[in-house]
This record gives sequence, C-alpha cells and structure tokens, in this order.
Amino acid sequence: MASGSIDAGAAAAPLPRRSAVRLESLAVLAVLVVALSILSPYFLSVSNILNILLATSVIGVLGYGATFVIAAAGIDLSLGSVLGLSGVVGALSINALGLPWPLGIAICLATGTLCGWINGQLVARAAIPAFIVTLGMLGVARGLGLVLTNGVPVYGLHPAVVYLGQGRPAGIPTPVIVFLATGALAHLVLAHTRFGLYALVIGDNEVAARAMGVRVARHRIALYSLSGFMAGLAGLLFMARTNAGDPTGGINYELTAITATILGGTNLFGGRATIVGTLIGALIMGVLQNGLNLLAVSSFYQQISIGAVLVLAVWLDQVNRARGNR
Repeated sequence: MASGSIDAGAAAAPLPRRSAVRLESLAVLAVLVVALSILSPYFLSVSNILNILLATSVIGVLGYGATFVIAAAGIDLSLGSVLGLSGVVGALSINALGLPWPLGIAICLATGTLCGWINGQLVARAAIPAFIVTLGMLGVARGLGLVLTNGVPVYGLHPAVVYLGQGRPAGIPTPVIVFLATGALAHLVLAHTRFGLYALVIGDNEVAARAMGVRVARHRIALYSLSGFMAGLAGLLFMARTNAGDPTGGINYELTAITATILGGTNLFGGRATIVGTLIGALIMGVLQNGLNLLAVSSFYQQISIGAVLVLAVWLDQVNRARGNR
C-alpha cells in the first residue's frame, strides 16, 4: 500500500488519548506518599527517596519492555527469567571467559534481545499464543541459568561494571539515571514515532493495521526483541548492583513489572499504552514495598499486597474502558 495511505492512517489514529496517563494512578501514588509520610518519619528523607528510586529502577526498566508488548495486545511472562539469564551470561563472559568488560555488557544485552527475538518468532511466525511461548521461555531461561552456574552465583565483576549498579555520580545512583533516561527514550519512541504508533494500532485492531500496510509479524518480532533487550538491560543493572550473576535473580519480577504497566494505564488487551504511566506504576510498587518495609510488615504479606494490586490494576483498567465506551 502506498506510503501516503499509511501516513494518513497514522495521522488518524488517536495517539494522544491512547498515550494519556491514568489520573487514578497519580491519585494512588499521592495517597500512598501522604499516608506513608504520616506513618513513618523516615519515609520522606532524601536517602529513602533515593532508595525507592533505586529499588524501582530494575522493575521500571522491565516495565518499559512490557509496555511495548502489551500495547500490541501481547504478553511477556519471561521477563524475570530472561533478566536472570542475561546477568549470568554477562558475568560468565567476563569472569569465566576473561572477555573485556564492554564486551561482557554487550553479551548481556544481546542475550536478553535473543530471548525476546525467539519469543517473537514463535508468536508471530509459528502462531503459538504469547502466553504459552513466554511461559515456556520463563522455564527455559531460568533452567539454563541454573545449568550454566550449577545454581551458584558468579561473584566478582569488573569495577567498571559494578559502578553501573553501585556508582553515584552527583549523588544519584547510576541505576536511577539509567531508569529515567531509558524511560525518556522509550516515551519518545512509543508516543512520537511510527514504531510506537504501529504497536498501538496492532493492539487496537490488527486487521486495520494490516490494511494500513503494517507488517504485523515483523513488528511483533521487533516488539518482543525490544522487550528482551529491556530485560537484558535490567539484568545488567541487577548484576551490577549485586556484583554477581545470580541464576535466581528476577524471580517473580515479571508479575511486578506487568502490574506496574497496567496500573500506569496500559490496557491489558492492547491499543492503549503509556511509558510515563508505567513509570508512575513502578513508583507505586516501589513506594508500597518500601513503606511496608519501613512499617516492618512481613515479606509474606508483601507478596499478598502485590497480587492484590495486580487485581486492582486490571479492575481499574476495566472501569476506565467502560467509561471510554459510554
């Protein structure tokens, strides 16, 4: 189809509405901040705020990848396992193989991208449901990480790599800088480029996307590859923070990342997504977990709260969709 037709279709898509931040998310974040400020005198300290941002950084980066996939009516349940595998492969490349640390970082990112590309190929080319494909990758990536390390973390990384996780330029943790910078770039791509627009159009109406001339299969592969890259980047940050490639790293992180994405305003069934909303959703999860820690709430109850917030996020999404259809 002619490019003019594609441009016309792109211009007609209601991108601002589909990229809008859900006001309920901002309200939830504000209520949490106010409540925890009252309950704990340490909550609003500078050090604690930096701790919240630091703890949120890995989940937030995973959430960015999940946002692109969910925008196109997909799902990626392998994020946490790919995070762990990417960190293990990166650490082994540097420690066991003796490769230069920049190459080790590149291999870490490439591992995540490869896993995402495989997911995309199976979803788009083999027409296997994304839920099954990514659930399978969850097990494969986790198992492969355990096999490569015999279940023992790979400790002792190059100082330059550790700095990515533990450095504090101008007093700000490096992972926080990466988290915010990646979010800004992801927002530009999703909200202001054809790549992001096509993801939204595919999620909203795949038939219309094909009529516009969008190569849906190729675009899905690119979206899952991007999600895998983000998981690799999150794996790099996690590896650098802990100074180890941990095969058990990232367990259940996919649940928290997807919760943050939906809580921020991304439609679980595609067609509407916002990176800024995902950032807010990630902050909600980070503030909630930090506040529960300050209040000495058991980690068992924290798991319950995360599951409850996921259900709440989906319910809010359904309510929002119902309002939009009136």
